[in-house]
Amino acid sequence: MNINYEAYKIFYTVAKNHSISAAADILCISQPAVSWQIKNLEDQLGMTLFIRTKKGVSLTDEGKIFFSYIEKGVEAFTNGENTLTNLKNLDYGNIRIGASATVAKHVIMPYLEIFHKKYPNIDINIENNLTEHLLTDLRNGNLDMLVLNMPMKDYKDLAITHIMDVQDIFVANQDIYKKIGGKINLEELNNYPLLFQKKPSNTREYLDKYLLDNEVKLTPKMEIVSYNLIMDFLKIGFGIGYATKEFIQSDLDNKTLYELDVIPKVPKRYIGIVTLKNTIPNFSVNKLIDIMNQKHTD
Repeated sequence: MNINYEAYKIFYTVAKNHSISAAADILCISQPAVSWQIKNLEDQLGMTLFIRTKKGVSLTDEGKIFFSYIEKGVEAFTNGENTLTNLKNLDYGNIRIGASATVAKHVIMPYLEIFHKKYPNIDINIENNLTEHLLTDLRNGNLDMLVLNMPMKDYKDLAITHIMDVQDIFVANQDIYKKIGGKINLEELNNYPLLFQKKPSNTREYLDKYLLDNEVKLTPKMEIVSYNLIMDFLKIGFGIGYATKEFIQSDLDNKTLYELDVIPKVPKRYIGIVTLKNTIPNFSVNKLIDIMNQKHTD
């Protein structure tokens, strides 16, 4: 039998309301159209589903059996439609983001503040880890999107959206800044204690490439995983460190850290959103990405 869903939906609505006219009003179709669909369905099934009375209609024994199955199917479809509508309207949902703690704090947080005010029912989870682990989680479906320091290795399965430029700099506290005089050649940095982020990290890889391009080798006295911890050590005079200017702007403004004029200057890089090319992000993820892109272009 080739019975379409619309016929089942009409049968279900008539049965629930015990009335053809009520079903017609609910479904926004004419009463003759409802009656025709019911008769056509009965003809196809080869049995009577309803008993017509002056007060409306009631199910036959066969109709009751049929309804017990149709009810589950129609309500499942309706629940599915409602769920998708709620997801589309962002009444609920979930976003799983991968990023370093530094990027989460200084880049993602302002966007999430805007997003959360508009869509407070969306759950947001942020995983902090090394880039290589975050990429694995993205590919395994455990994360929806990443926000990373760029550039990174080119992968054919990834889509990258540029959202903001950043400038890496060398910094120190006031005492070391005054001792140096504020300006120094790159190779002369080896005359001072250096604190760098531990490998592997995109920031450290970019630093190492910059040094390689300028044929300079710098030997750090300390290598630390935590970016924020490095900044804390620099503030109390442990040496010179490598930082992203946009992430420590408040420290520069408050003069707890000072930017060194290192020659040659580090080239600019950028922050990017990373998603899988062969996967369509859910409505919540797409809306957040739209907000991040819009804020970037404003």
